[in-house]
Amino acid sequence: MALLKRSTKAGQPIADDGRMPLMEHLRELRNRLLIALIAVAVGVIIGWFFFEPVWTVLKAPYCDTLQAKQLTGECALTYSGIFQSFFITLKVSVMVGLVLASPMWLYQIWAFVTPALYRNEKRYSITFLGIAVPLFVLGAALAYFIMDTSLGFLLGFALEGTVATIGIDDYLDYVLIMLVVFGVSFELPLVMVFLNLIGVLSHATVAKHRRMIIFLMFVFGAVVTPGGDPVGMMALAAPMVLLFAAAELFMYLRERRLPKDEDYSGLSDDEASPLDLTSTDTDSEK
Repeated sequence: MALLKRSTKAGQPIADDGRMPLMEHLRELRNRLLIALIAVAVGVIIGWFFFEPVWTVLKAPYCDTLQAKQLTGECALTYSGIFQSFFITLKVSVMVGLVLASPMWLYQIWAFVTPALYRNEKRYSITFLGIAVPLFVLGAALAYFIMDTSLGFLLGFALEGTVATIGIDDYLDYVLIMLVVFGVSFELPLVMVFLNLIGVLSHATVAKHRRMIIFLMFVFGAVVTPGGDPVGMMALAAPMVLLFAAAELFMYLRERRLPKDEDYSGLSDDEASPLDLTSTDTDSEK
């Protein structure tokens, strides 16, 4: 455990077998975390100065609902604490900082992990990162697009004679949950593809449980969507089903292209797959 596999760097003591002492490994982790935090801090400062336009975009879905103008005749959210506005500004600034600094902190994670990966794992990770980011953005954009309809549905259950006084903190939490839930949910089919590529999940297994998976996607959409409204549920579940179908198609086509002696998806749990007795030097692939 004293030595961990890393790439050689100038000024760092590297063993003959290409491994780095544990303390150097931890020191590198500290340095990369520090760089990532500095990048986020710079992004937070930028977000602080651009709070107003960002907040205007974030509250737009609420302002599009009828209930938003009940209190003052204009779009209005309420706050109840002296410091609440300050913390809301800080929270939004941190959100902006994380987004703006994402290229830097994602690179720091990648640069720290990649020396420990094999060549094919590096190739897969680059591809998945390139697909995962647009999928997350697509999911968050969909959440933002349907948020006014979802809010309108939920607020439409207000009793007669009542006025909606939505707290600014509650609304921001709702927005964050919607954006993150939709963004992360769009990553699930990508996880399926990754598990298939590394041989953990076969197309036969997915096809066998297809109906149950689709049903669970709708259940998942109903559970994780704030308020459990049918608009949010359908908006989340329908794209997930389409992405699931695309992932299953990829798995099917990939396994069809595999040589018969390399496709072990049809083996039972008690049946051993053929062994490749050819000697290989795994370190050379690093």
